[in-house]
Amino acid sequence: MTETVKQQEQKHLDAVVKKVKQAEVVAKQDIQTASRDTKEIERAFGEVHLNTGSYEGMTDTAMSLRAQQQMLDERQNSWQHATQRLDVLQKLERTPYFARIDFQEDGTRGPETIYIGLGSFADSPDHFLVYDWRAPISSIYYDGGLGDITYQTPDGPQTVDVKLKRQFQIKDGVILTVFDTDEVVGDQMLMEALGNSSNTKMKSIVTTIQKEQNQIIRDTQSDLLFVQGAAGSGKTAAVLQRVAWLLYRYRGNLTSGQVVLFSPNQLFNDYINQVLPELGEQNMVQMTYLQYTNRRLPKIQVETLQQRFDATTDTKFKTVNALKGSLAYFDVITRYANHLEQADMRFRDIKFQDQVFISKEKIAEIYYSFNENYHLGNRLSATREELIKMLNRRISSSLHDKWVEETVQNLTKEQVDTMFGDQPREFDSQDKEYRFLARQIVMQAYKPVQLAIVRSRYLNINAQYAHFLRHVPNLIELSKHDVTTEQWQAGVDATLNGYRDHRLSLADTSAYLYLYDLMTGKKGEKEIRFVFIDEVQDYSAFQLAFLKFSFPRARFTLLGDLNQAIFTQENSRTLLGELSTMFDPEKTRVVQLTKSYRSTQQITDFTKDLLVDGEQITAFDRNGDKPAVLVASDREALYQRLEQQLAVNDKADETTAIIGKTLAECEAVADRLKADGVHATLIRTENQRLVPGTLIIPAYLAKGLEFDAIIVWDASKAVYHDESERQLLYTICSRAMHQLTILANGELTPLMDHVDSNLYVRE
Repeated sequence: MTETVKQQEQKHLDAVVKKVKQAEVVAKQDIQTASRDTKEIERAFGEVHLNTGSYEGMTDTAMSLRAQQQMLDERQNSWQHATQRLDVLQKLERTPYFARIDFQEDGTRGPETIYIGLGSFADSPDHFLVYDWRAPISSIYYDGGLGDITYQTPDGPQTVDVKLKRQFQIKDGVILTVFDTDEVVGDQMLMEALGNSSNTKMKSIVTTIQKEQNQIIRDTQSDLLFVQGAAGSGKTAAVLQRVAWLLYRYRGNLTSGQVVLFSPNQLFNDYINQVLPELGEQNMVQMTYLQYTNRRLPKIQVETLQQRFDATTDTKFKTVNALKGSLAYFDVITRYANHLEQADMRFRDIKFQDQVFISKEKIAEIYYSFNENYHLGNRLSATREELIKMLNRRISSSLHDKWVEETVQNLTKEQVDTMFGDQPREFDSQDKEYRFLARQIVMQAYKPVQLAIVRSRYLNINAQYAHFLRHVPNLIELSKHDVTTEQWQAGVDATLNGYRDHRLSLADTSAYLYLYDLMTGKKGEKEIRFVFIDEVQDYSAFQLAFLKFSFPRARFTLLGDLNQAIFTQENSRTLLGELSTMFDPEKTRVVQLTKSYRSTQQITDFTKDLLVDGEQITAFDRNGDKPAVLVASDREALYQRLEQQLAVNDKADETTAIIGKTLAECEAVADRLKADGVHATLIRTENQRLVPGTLIIPAYLAKGLEFDAIIVWDASKAVYHDESERQLLYTICSRAMHQLTILANGELTPLMDHVDSNLYVRE
């Protein structure tokens, strides 16, 4: 009786798992050996004899300590490597691989077979039983079907003839399903992955990476990679695999600390923080733009996500804020800073014991005494040097002041010993000894002045920023940006009033920091190599230009959905055009992801129709219920329908998120459910964690997340009445994977007027 394909493959799998287990034993022994050696070296450290009696003795001691430290570092590296290897092996033991490819290279006798998994595994140096999904050869699994496929190798492009693509679903060393496909990644495998329930953590997608996602992951040519993708198209998942691929591709030259991801909120950071560890890599640096600015301005309260969301509904400073978010405004600050090389730099007095030590007028005189070849950073350095010279002259002239002489005379033996430290105490004369002690005392006294000079505290950034804001009408034609002089002045007054209370909007924070960096000659964080920005449609062009300035040597990957712009509805449409002026068009690549995988076809078709121009979104062929729309006559009926739907979802074991427009609405829902004994967790701030069970989330915190079921709370005309809220409603609805329920009180939002009534069920 011939064996089935599944039986043959299970035999092969058993053989691989057996060798993986053998490798685990070796890795555990290596860990034990490295730990034992480390303890022995640390013990030997404590027994090193410190010979400081002679120069030779000190040298021998130093060399011995250095040798011990090197040995300790080597053992610790061995331990770390063995630990990481064991972690990979334990994952491979459960699921060694997920795909097999048979292919033939030109000029070879027969096809070659490789298996692809989460990590590499070889039973001898040149015999790989499993190839890492990030290896160059593995690209042929993702980039096409059967036949000729070209992939990139370190030696250039290579073409092979793919004879077989076989995909596996394996759990704990047992093959559950095996199927052959001529697709990039078979729909059966993708359907299985997409049909699962959602979780509070995003999962890796390496088994189901699509061809267009693979192009994003393996891009090495672009300085700017812009990924425009529909909701649920796998943008973020693909980019996280890209980080893992980059860390693999540039192993030894790139660390996770040189990769920065700007995410929409802290909730999202929590949601994605298991993806890279699951792939055997350390997480990159993750922060929000708000955190990045807050880190640099700890004493200023920068506008929060909620305040920013509330401010978008305030039309008072709409045109002023639009100007502050533009590239034109970025250029205005750049030109203003260049002007400061000639005049108008604001300084403050350097004080000593509440008296003016060096006046701001004197500092300005020094600052502008250098020729035009001195730009802002050099000018500040040269000024600092002159001020230090002035301080040193003052220190020398103060050595025989009466207070100094009295202090020297009153020094205790302990104070003298502290001042000498390791310094030799033999002086040619008593006067020289006095001068040494007096200098120590005076230098200590003038320490605040020295710090003020070294840290450039004589720059008056607050006055400078106020001067800049008032000066803007002289630098730009406000009317071209639909701003009147009166509107600008009212905006300036509001900004400065807020700043006196230590508050700044996000737009002003970016401008403030950029001006400060130009004034002080800062050149950004040059060690960062890759910057990823998620939900880029909610960034202004100014913020993106500032980040490019702040990370001058980084390559940028920007991903977003222009249909989901919550904070920058008008600007999002011009974003691509503005980006083209910041990056070299020759090194810019735009990838469009139009297929939505998150939601069922019924939900995707509905959300697509919500948009005015959603025709570029295509649904993955996964069926489910049509979205349900209920318009209740009063709020009491609305709450009853909400609780009914929650009971249905709970019975189906589906995670549900109730998404309201504002935090206040969400709080009201949470209070009512609690009173009715229905358990739900209210997410008030982005610093909370996603927990299992029903969640209640304000709309501005839902970005990037997905849930089995979404209940849109009160999509009525009273709540969603403005055309500018269309993208917000689309964002909320497109979080749903399997079930979408829309509840409204009184009259349904007019934003649904043009949605085809066949796409939803009206209850």
